[in-house]
Formats: sequence, C-alpha cells, structure tokens
Amino acid sequence: MNCKYFGMCASCTLFDKSYDEQLTFKLEREKERFSNFTTMDFDLIKSSDKNFRNRAEFRIWWEKDENGDEILSYAMNDFKKDILKIDSCQIVSAHIQEIMPKLLDLLMEDLILSYKLFSVEFLGSTTNDMLVTLIYHKKLDEQWNELAKQIEEKLNIKVMGRSRKQKIALSSDSINETLTINNQEFKFAYQEGGFTQPNTNVNIQMIEWVLNNIEDSSKDLCELYCGGGNFTIPLSTKFNKVLATEISKTSIKSALNNCDLNNTNKITFLRMSAEEFVQGLQEVRTFNRLKDINLKDYNFDAIFMDPPRSGLDNTTRNLAKDFENIIYISCNPETLHRDLEELTKTHEIVRFALFDQFAYTNHIESGVILKMIR
Repeated sequence: MNCKYFGMCASCTLFDKSYDEQLTFKLEREKERFSNFTTMDFDLIKSSDKNFRNRAEFRIWWEKDENGDEILSYAMNDFKKDILKIDSCQIVSAHIQEIMPKLLDLLMEDLILSYKLFSVEFLGSTTNDMLVTLIYHKKLDEQWNELAKQIEEKLNIKVMGRSRKQKIALSSDSINETLTINNQEFKFAYQEGGFTQPNTNVNIQMIEWVLNNIEDSSKDLCELYCGGGNFTIPLSTKFNKVLATEISKTSIKSALNNCDLNNTNKITFLRMSAEEFVQGLQEVRTFNRLKDINLKDYNFDAIFMDPPRSGLDNTTRNLAKDFENIIYISCNPETLHRDLEELTKTHEIVRFALFDQFAYTNHIESGVILKMIR
C-alpha cells in the first residue's frame, strides 16, 4: 500500500515499513514478550495490505475557499495531534473509499446537512451493505430527515443521524453481513454502536483458527465477553450447548438476533458481567437473571474468553483454571502476558497465534489455546 498521507496521518504508525517488514517486527516483538511461556512457532494471520477496514470514523473540518464559500473535508490527527485534512484513505474498504467523496459532495449541497456536522462513521460489510452515521452538534429536525433520505437513495446506503439525546435511524440502525467460515455461511446483523471486528478478512481467519484447533466435544462451552456472538455462533457447531455472557445490552440484543438469523437453539445468552457470572456459578450471589437457568445442567469442558484491553479480573482468571480447555483471544498482549502468568500454573499452551487486525499500526491481537496439566 502506498498512501500519500504516510508520515503525516497518525493512524498509520508503521508507515516506514513494508507490510512484510511490519509482520516480522510484530512477530519478533511478541515472541520475545512471551518467551518465558513458550518457544513454539506462532501461527500468523495476515491482513490484506490495503482496503481492509470495514469500519472507520473521520472528523469533519470546515473552512472557506478563496471565494469565501464554506467547504468540508475529512480530517484525522497528525503526529502532533493537529488536524490533517484528507481526501482519501487507503486502509478502508473499497466500498467506503468509493462512498467517501460522493457523500461529502452531497453534504455540501445544503447547510441543513452540513452545518455543525462534527464527524462521520462508516460501517460496511462484504455484502456492500453500508450504514453511515452523521454526528452533529445541533438538533436534527424533519428537514434534515428529508434531505438525509435523499442521500440514502442516491448512494444506496443507510443513514443515521446522531446528536445530543438524539438518534435517528431513517431506514435501519444495522447492516447485514454473511461470513463464510470453513465453507459454511453464517449470517450476522451488525448494529450501530455495537462492537464489530473492523477487519472482516482477519476476523474470519481468527474464527477459523479457533475452530480448526479445537476438537468436537459432546460437552458444553462457557463463553465470557461474547459481544454480538461473532465467535459464539460458529463455535456452537463444535459443542453440545453454549452458555455465553456479555454486559452490554446492545450486544446481547444483537447476539439474540444473530442466533435467530442462523436458526440455532444451542446457545443461551446472559446479560451479566464476567464477575457476576462467576458469583452466580459459584453460588456466592443469587441473580434474578439466572432464575430460569440451572447452571448445574451444563457440563463444561472449555471456556472461551475475549476480554477488553484490561484483560481478566482475578475472579475470572481463577474460574478459568477450573476448565479442561481455555481459549483466550486477546486485544492487548501486555494484559495477556499478565494473565498467562497465572493460567500457565495449571495449564499448558498448546497453540499460539497472532492476528494482524490493524495493519500499519503497532497493534496486534493474539489467540492462545491452553489445556489443563495432568
């Protein structure tokens, strides 16, 4: 990839390396970080080297041209945290890249659409379904609704408006996605405001890596931090039943909808934090949300965890040690290393992977599969 904003836009911090050089840099760094746990070869899941992001957000910058007319530009931060105006972005999907200039032209046609517009969020899919959220510092009215509907029709996209205490979905607040995972199709609806993996191709390979490195089980899976069911639904094909927890109402709503889309009845979703679930499982506390669920009906032999950057809390970390198999997806190698200090006291690492979700940045995601030491 060759972007004219390399060295200026702070989004791509590894602009001075080729893609293969970036991968080598990240791989060697993480092998050194985790060398006290394992010297095994790491599986390395690569990204495309351009057009890999299906989710993106840009600031909107106002200024006057030489004729005194107001014009809009997309903007990012530069390395000094100042505003950098841009007219393109090489890391976003080809569909987002195509829509960006067309959208800007339409927004500039009427002040009702452009005035006090602060930022634009794009949420796309491999099926070319796209939701664009326009975020304002003003109240949105019926005139805005009518003009935004025209943008939907002209660009064949879905448009949402957001402002303080306002959320206007003109046709829908979600997009539809179909992921082909190990030659099987899974359907998902991604809701605005909910978490989605930005790099769809790497996401598919992450799920396949987990599926291909665990055995089919006649027992049950416990999943914590399940989000909208991105891993949960494909993983349910490997287990008898799945019990999955998530604290976000938006994510649980999406997860239940995604179960319906895939016609699966093997999964039970609970809106609980990981710590609350542990307390319920160990009968330390009684929760009304568990009144219709008998946790003793489950025969778990694996736990799947995909925590936030803070990693696992002490309670959850200790719970994981009770499972025969641990599958841990991490977005932060520092907290993963901390958690493995404890988990490797009872379990051994049998597989380790790096997932390059965010090419051209220092960031790398990890996957670790552990088995109880006998």
